[in-house]
Amino acid sequence: MEPRISMITLGVSDLGRSVAFYRDILGLPLSRQSVEGVVAFFELRGTWLGLFPREELARDARVQNDGAGFDGVALAHNLTSEEEVKQFFEVLKGKGVAIAKQPVKADWGGYSGYFKDPDGHLWEVAYNPAFWIGPGSGT
Repeated sequence: MEPRISMITLGVSDLGRSVAFYRDILGLPLSRQSVEGVVAFFELRGTWLGLFPREELARDARVQNDGAGFDGVALAHNLTSEEEVKQFFEVLKGKGVAIAKQPVKADWGGYSGYFKDPDGHLWEVAYNPAFWIGPGSGT
């Protein structure tokens, strides 16, 4: 298996609301591969983010759709500085996004906070000087 993730698919309770969040609040580019009302795709650098109705995703995977508690997954977005993380959270707050944890200095030497998408999926936004992935990083 190659060391990469091709797509991350999130099961969502309201596809339209989630598309609006990822497109309009986070500014991700909605792909023409999306099918309105059925599935949405966002082409990212090196991977894709898919949004699929939660009950359909559970059915496809043949698992129960009980939605109980924390599902043990957090997605992450790394930025280039503490200041950039602070600014990102200010924008999120201004757009009414649910903040799970305000950004703070982390035990591991970086700076991070968490927000939730409309379905409660956790996103960490961090500055991690030991693990920068982005333009010019060679990855």
